[in-house]
Amino acid sequence: MTSISDYFQTLRDRQQCALIPFITAGDPNLETTAEALRVLDRNGADFIELGIPYSDPLADGPVIQAAATRALQRGTKLEQVLEMLQTMNPSLKAPIILFTYYNPILHRGIKSFLASIANAGVQGLVVPDLPLEEAEELIHTAASFGIEVILLVAPTSSKDRIEAIARQSQGFIYLVSVTGVTGIRSHLQDRVKHLVKDLRSITDKPIGVGFGISDPEQAHQVMEWGADAVIVGSAFVKRLAEGSPTQGLQAVEQLCQELKAAITPASLQQVGSAK
Repeated sequence: MTSISDYFQTLRDRQQCALIPFITAGDPNLETTAEALRVLDRNGADFIELGIPYSDPLADGPVIQAAATRALQRGTKLEQVLEMLQTMNPSLKAPIILFTYYNPILHRGIKSFLASIANAGVQGLVVPDLPLEEAEELIHTAASFGIEVILLVAPTSSKDRIEAIARQSQGFIYLVSVTGVTGIRSHLQDRVKHLVKDLRSITDKPIGVGFGISDPEQAHQVMEWGADAVIVGSAFVKRLAEGSPTQGLQAVEQLCQELKAAITPASLQQVGSAK
């Protein structure tokens, strides 16, 4: 499998901004999650971030919190999610990035957890409640399993801290665009533009911007500001939860196509339409 870092380099060579949709595993059920992975994969997702439902999701806004609660109430377990991924991964082009809080990792033991997700084909890991000072063991052990640990930079981070995070983050750097939790915002703050610029002056690693991006216009704006990836979560989770599973999947498909078109240069769209 191509690593996240290598895939980003391929996208950069093509001057293509990546689309990273997020969905919550098990909402409305794991069968729909599996189908949503297929839908996202064939409609423009370059990577897919899959959230493991957790009882105390500190970084998540109301939409994703509600999805995690529904998934847990239906009995969704990590082992079931990984079994589903192990079956699905051979048919997916987009690398899977797992989003989980640290407690499930600690509960199972770092090495055991990483072995399990590597066996399921996971290539990236985001742990939003793991501070940089505590991350070294996870990063080092994950590397031995071929898994890249992606660290988050907050808008309130100092320059020294941003530099330290940029040095340690693997795959790409996850730039949080807002102060607060995930969720749909009507507009993006202009400071995101400056945060991307500041981060770019510190590192040449890819930069993915997430939290608050919900529509094609916002995605295009983030691309114009110089981001290497646009991460969209609540907007996908909300659509997948509305109506029947079939209606939710159709809404996810449409949003994915619209977002991909918004961040794809016209020259590449013409190449794609000519094939």
